[in-house]
Amino acid sequence: MIGRIARKEFTEMTRDGRFRAAAAVVAILLTASLAMGWKRHRDVDAERHAAALATRRQWLEQGTKNPHSAAHYGTYAFKPKTPLSMVDPGVDAYTGVAVWLEAHKQNEFRYRPAQDATAVARFGELSAAATLQLLLPLLIVLLAFPAFAGERDLGTLRQLLSLGVRPRDLAAGKAAGVVAALGLLLVPATAAGVLALALATGAGPLAAEVPRMAAMGLGYLLYYGAFVGIAVAVSAWAGTARTALLVLLAFWIANALIVPRIAVDVAKRLHPTPSALAFGQAVDRELKKGVDGHDPNDPGLAALKARVMREYGVDRMEELKIDFAGVTLQASEDHGNRVFDEHYGALWDAFARQDDVQRAAALASPLMAVRSLSMAAAGTEPDQHRDFAAAAEDYRRGMIRVMNEDIAEHGKGPDAEYLAGDDVWAKVPDFSYERPPFAGVAGRRWPDLAALAGWCAGAALLATAAVARVRAF
Repeated sequence: MIGRIARKEFTEMTRDGRFRAAAAVVAILLTASLAMGWKRHRDVDAERHAAALATRRQWLEQGTKNPHSAAHYGTYAFKPKTPLSMVDPGVDAYTGVAVWLEAHKQNEFRYRPAQDATAVARFGELSAAATLQLLLPLLIVLLAFPAFAGERDLGTLRQLLSLGVRPRDLAAGKAAGVVAALGLLLVPATAAGVLALALATGAGPLAAEVPRMAAMGLGYLLYYGAFVGIAVAVSAWAGTARTALLVLLAFWIANALIVPRIAVDVAKRLHPTPSALAFGQAVDRELKKGVDGHDPNDPGLAALKARVMREYGVDRMEELKIDFAGVTLQASEDHGNRVFDEHYGALWDAFARQDDVQRAAALASPLMAVRSLSMAAAGTEPDQHRDFAAAAEDYRRGMIRVMNEDIAEHGKGPDAEYLAGDDVWAKVPDFSYERPPFAGVAGRRWPDLAALAGWCAGAALLATAAVARVRAF
C-alpha cells in the first residue's frame, strides 16, 4: 500500500507543471553554483600555487642584505583551497587567503573576496551549500504541504480512510513520494558534484575527501528529513491547504532568516569583540612595554645583558663572541609573541564563544546545525581558519628566529654591518600546511549532527502524532 501511494504521489508531482518549474529553477541554480564553485576553486588554486612559487623565489633570491632587513622583507603564507570549498565556501570569502609574515608584527589576513563584492553579492554568495540549505527546504514545503490538507480540501481524504487506508500508511507513502521527487534533483546533483571534485583534485585527493563528503551528505539528509516530517505533520494538522502552506512558509522564514539573524546579534551582545582600531591600539600599548630590539642601549636590556654575560662567562659586553644585537632582536620578538598570544588568543576565544551561541540556536533552527556541519566538513569553518592562522604564525616566528640567530652567530665581525647571502635565506624552509584530520573535526562537530538527528526524530514523532488525529476529521 505504501509503495502504491508513493508511486501515485511521485507520478502526480512529476506531471505537475508547478513542480517541474520549481525543480527546474532549483536544478539550474544548483548546477550553476557547482560550476561556479568548480571554476572558482580551479582559478584560486592555480593563482595560489603560482603566487606561492613566486613568493618563495623572491625570498630565496632577495640578494645580499642584513638578516634583519630580510626579516622585514618578509614573505607571504597562502591558505590552500579545500576541495569541498567548491560546495560550501564557508567563511573563506571573509577571512582572506593570504597573510604577510614579517618581523615584529602579526598581520591581518589580506585579499578577502567579500571586500571586492558588490552590495548585492554581500547579501549571500551563490553556492551549492546556499542552494541546498535554503531552496531545497522551500521546495519540500511546496511539495508536501498538500499531503493531507490538499486531500481534505478536495474531499478525497474521507474516501481514502473509508476504503481502509491507514493514515500512517498514507503519510509514509506521501513522504516517500516527496523523497523520490527530491531524488530526481539530488542524485544527479551529487553525481555532478563528485565529478567536479574529481576534475578539480584527482582520484587520490578525492578518496581522502570521502569521510568529509559522507558527513556532509548525512547532515543534509537529516536536514531534509526534518523538513519532510514537519511538512507532513503540519499538513495533517491544518484544516486547509492554505493554512498548511502559510504555517510551513512561516517556519521556513524563521529557519532561514529570523533565527540566524537573532543568533548572530545575541552572540555579539553576549561575547563582544573590540573594534579593529581598539584592538590594534591595545596591542601597540603592550608592545611598547617590552625591550626595543633596535636600540642596544635600551634600559630594559640591562637584565638581558647580565644574563648573557653570565652564560658566556665574560665581564664586559665587548668580550662576547656573539653579536648582542641578534639576542636583543629575539628578546623583542619573544615579548611581542607573548603579547600576540594574549590578545589574539582572547579574540579567537571570543569568536569561538560566539560560534557556540550560534550553534546552540540549532535548537530553534536546524539550518544552524547543518550550516555548521557543512562548513566543518568542507574545511571552511572558523576553527579551521584559526588552525591555518596559527600555523602561519608559527612559521613566521621560526623564520624570524633563524634570522636573529644568524645575526647573533655571525654578526660580530670586522665589517660595520653584517650582510648575509642566499645560503642564509635557504635555511628557512618553504611554508607548507596540512589541515586538521577529519577525525578531530568530527569530534568537535558531533553536537551539530546530534541536533540534526534530534530534529529529524522529533519531526517524525510530530508527524506520527499529527497523523494519528486524522481520524477525527
